[in-house]
Amino acid sequence: MSTLLSAYHRLDRAIVAFMNAWGIRLLRLALAVTFIWFGALKVLDVSPVADLVAQTVYWLPAAWVVPLLGWWEIAVGLGLLFRFALRLTLLFFFFQMAGTFLVLILHPDLSFQNGNPLLLTVLGEFVVKNLVLLSAGLVVGSTVDRREPRPAPSSPTA
Repeated sequence: MSTLLSAYHRLDRAIVAFMNAWGIRLLRLALAVTFIWFGALKVLDVSPVADLVAQTVYWLPAAWVVPLLGWWEIAVGLGLLFRFALRLTLLFFFFQMAGTFLVLILHPDLSFQNGNPLLLTVLGEFVVKNLVLLSAGLVVGSTVDRREPRPAPSSPTA
C-alpha cells in the first residue's frame, strides 16, 4: 500500500509541476488565440455578433465600429501572444472586456429571460462567461513584472 501511495504522490507532484510550468503560458496563449480569432471574424465581416455590436454601440456607425473593434481585438491578441507591451495590452483587454457587459445594461431584453437577471438567455450566457476571461486576464496580468517560468527539466524519479 505504501508503494502505491508513494507512486500517487510522485504522480501528483509531477502533474502540479507541469501545471506550474505551463499553466499561465497556455492561459495567455488561449486568450491570444481567442482574441485574434474573434477579431479576425469582425474584420472579415463574418462575425455572428456584428449586429449585436452595432446595436450595442448604436451611437457609432456600424460600418466602422465593428471592424475597428476587430482590429482592437487582434492587437490585444497579438500583444498577449508576443508579450508585447503587456501592461498596455492588458489595459486594452480590460476596456474591451468591460464593453462586452454593455449588452446586459443596454439590451436586458436580449440578455435575460422575462427580465429576470437570474435567468440568462443564450446571449446572456455568452456575455457572462466573459467573467472567466476577465479572471484569466488578471492571472496573466500578475506575470507582467516577471518572465514566464521555464518548464522544469524532467528529473528521474527515485
